[in-house]
Amino acid sequence: MAQFSVNTSRLMPYPNFKFRVMWDDKYVAAVSKVSPLKRTTQVITHRDGGNHSGSVKGPGRTEYDAITLEQGVAHDMEFVRWANKVWDYSNAQADADKRIKEMSLKDYKKNIIIDVFNEAGQKAVSYLVYDCWVSEYQALSELDGSGNGVLIASIKIENHGWIRDPKTTEPTEAAFTDPA
Repeated sequence: MAQFSVNTSRLMPYPNFKFRVMWDDKYVAAVSKVSPLKRTTQVITHRDGGNHSGSVKGPGRTEYDAITLEQGVAHDMEFVRWANKVWDYSNAQADADKRIKEMSLKDYKKNIIIDVFNEAGQKAVSYLVYDCWVSEYQALSELDGSGNGVLIASIKIENHGWIRDPKTTEPTEAAFTDPA
């Protein structure tokens, strides 16, 4: 069976470097890295007293690993805004009887979409990630006076699960002649 239904002669899977991350109905600027989407189902082992030959295994609770997003440090504030919804230092410094904005309970969780694109820039695969919230925020990477890298910010996102979006289907591959 062919891996692709539109171009059945295609052998190469989609590249891992053409992707975008969306929340609040807009793409987040300059996300440069997304950790793997991983879920693990625990194994329940059972053996009754009369069964001497072995045990029976079945599926248990399923856990979804946290997802880490990395972004080059510039002037986009989406990472810090979302992280501040879970805990905001400036609001948490108020007197205890006036502390009403340590956490934004109404909207600290978001659903995110991870879109993967083919070489032509057409959306090919999407993942829907549910009930995400920031458990870790790194404002900048290590500073190194003798290095020549870029600053990276990151957020670690806890989630309640994800699916591959069934509405995103294999695109009709683009073709053109340039110059016409």
